[in-house]
Amino acid sequence: MNDSNKHIDKKKENIWNLPNAISLYRLLSFPFLLYLIFAGNESLFATLLCINLASDAIDGIIARTFKLQTEFGARLDSMADWGTYILAFVGIYNFKMPDHGSDFWLLYPFIGLIVFYNIFSFLKFRRLPSLHMYSAKLGGYFQGIYFFGLFSYGYYAPIFFFAMIWGWLSSIEEIIILVYLKELRSNVKGLYWVLKEARSGQ
Repeated sequence: MNDSNKHIDKKKENIWNLPNAISLYRLLSFPFLLYLIFAGNESLFATLLCINLASDAIDGIIARTFKLQTEFGARLDSMADWGTYILAFVGIYNFKMPDHGSDFWLLYPFIGLIVFYNIFSFLKFRRLPSLHMYSAKLGGYFQGIYFFGLFSYGYYAPIFFFAMIWGWLSSIEEIIILVYLKELRSNVKGLYWVLKEARSGQ
């Protein structure tokens, strides 16, 4: 069964696997990282969040390589991603906002679009999306590079602009897909594949 085009049979899912454990770790680390922000421990916060960002890439690679992708895992990973975005935004706002100068406003539409498509998905499908588009995966890498560079070397405008604009475009793609889909599913790859599937009548 092609998990990008059809539902994964939940009865056959084995949710006890390494990628899901990594996603669960990211979720469970949320309160501690939030505490570090308000405690003003910038160094430890940045280190642990970078580990979370790296683990997000690692769990996806492991899941695809060893065919451990599950519907439960896709949803858990999306929840962990959502938590990571919240932590990154709050951390940047508290520790690095002045470094961005007048450019900081670019973060607001980025976060706003993410909030919008999650609310839209919940209202339309009664659950949060777990599309895992290619553009979103690439965006996560770009945003991770921006975050790592910001806390390690300082603010660099071109990387910030690129990461934010890519994030806007990826979020708009996700919104279009959510509007188009009649039933929510995971791992759709992107708008091109959704339209190709519709044209082929699958």
